[in-house]
Amino acid sequence: MKVQLVFSEEVKQAKENGKPIIALESTIITHGMPYPQNIETAFEVEEIIREEGAVPATIAILDGKIHIGLSKDEIKQLADSKDVIKASRRDLPYILAQKKNGATTVAGTMICAQLAGIPLFVTGGIGGVHRGAEETMDISADLEELSQTNVAVVCAGAKSILDLGLTMEYLETKGVPVVGYQTDVLPAFYTRTSPYEVNNRLDDPKEIAKLIRTKWDLGLKGGIVIANPIPEEDALDEKFMNQIIEQALAEAEANQIKGKEVTPFLLSKVKDLTEGKSLEANIALVKNNARLGGKIAVAMRNLS
Repeated sequence: MKVQLVFSEEVKQAKENGKPIIALESTIITHGMPYPQNIETAFEVEEIIREEGAVPATIAILDGKIHIGLSKDEIKQLADSKDVIKASRRDLPYILAQKKNGATTVAGTMICAQLAGIPLFVTGGIGGVHRGAEETMDISADLEELSQTNVAVVCAGAKSILDLGLTMEYLETKGVPVVGYQTDVLPAFYTRTSPYEVNNRLDDPKEIAKLIRTKWDLGLKGGIVIANPIPEEDALDEKFMNQIIEQALAEAEANQIKGKEVTPFLLSKVKDLTEGKSLEANIALVKNNARLGGKIAVAMRNLS
């Protein structure tokens, strides 16, 4: 069976004309945000990338084919459908072979982006080592993907529902650089800071582009985490968020929520407990990442 990549007309033309392209995930549409914010954010993020001089390529699997770039109707179709599978590395063969629909996670998007020759990906936050992983072994496939797939990821750090210290240790073991954009510490999704330092700080998108190119020119496989803090005016208080997350984690444990259902449950619970403020922060940080991603993509193109 030949894996089929279906390029949108916009992405196809960008490839032909050598324009920079940025991959975007689709689980943010299907599992990460409620309606109608999911559709509105997807459209706004794509537009921000265009304004920066790059081309957005939202990735999803439709009827067993990997779509690199979606039309507005296809994004609406994903948002409305109740029969869309979260597509990480382990899920891709089943979804494709059975001709089903899938929304790509960070790991799934990285795999598809590399197949499509797209080296840069913008998302909200990466997955990581879950709290209590010493007993549960609950570690996101995103981290292993970052160790082996040549796609750089612009994000607001790792989701603050995770064990950030162990996540940084895992990335270090796998040789994945964590670069802070205008920050010395790892942002924690909703908040600008955490107790953990990044590996390197770079303040200019052009310098980040050089680092990405240099890593792969050395033959060092794997991705790079570009940690971009949420804008100060949109950030939530670190102490307040830690209390909220602890409460959400306790409820997840009480309800025996496990595996890939943990993150959507926690994000939804955090949204309820913050009275919607976490969702507003999520939207703001994704847009902020799109702006930075667009600048890095253009800088990478100019290195050629």
